[in-house]
Amino acid sequence: MQGGILLKHVKALFIKFIASFALLIMVLGVIFDMSFGNVFVITVLVGVSSYLLGDMLILPRTNNTIATIADMGLAFFLIWYIGSVLTDGGNMFYPSLISAIGIGLFEFFFHKYVLNHVFRNDEVSRDIPIRNVRYQTEASEELTPEFKNEKTYKKKHKRKKK
Repeated sequence: MQGGILLKHVKALFIKFIASFALLIMVLGVIFDMSFGNVFVITVLVGVSSYLLGDMLILPRTNNTIATIADMGLAFFLIWYIGSVLTDGGNMFYPSLISAIGIGLFEFFFHKYVLNHVFRNDEVSRDIPIRNVRYQTEASEELTPEFKNEKTYKKKHKRKKK
């Protein structure tokens, strides 16, 4: 049973890696002339960290939009930082921004896949808290009834009993 769950996560990570690598090789490699090795390292680090944080922690507890925004922000900062460290000091703002927008578009659809294929298992869904919990408070007309004297109190209670 555990092997099936692990296989679903490996399959999802593989799909995420292939799509992210294809996108990043086009943006960072072709357009901004970053080496193949640097793009590969960035893809692995961004893919694994966004899968663990965005897809496994944030997505089950919130919704697709919030998880997508979180993945975009994480991808932007990781690509910017790692790209700045691995390259020789070029401006990484625009390559990071374009890459993060592309990854965000992919993540929006990938989250639907994760919800339908990875979290569909009963064993996994027991560990995931219920999403979109709506809390309701109870209210009444009078929290503390005020009675001026005992006559008013008796009149109110007689009316209610009838």
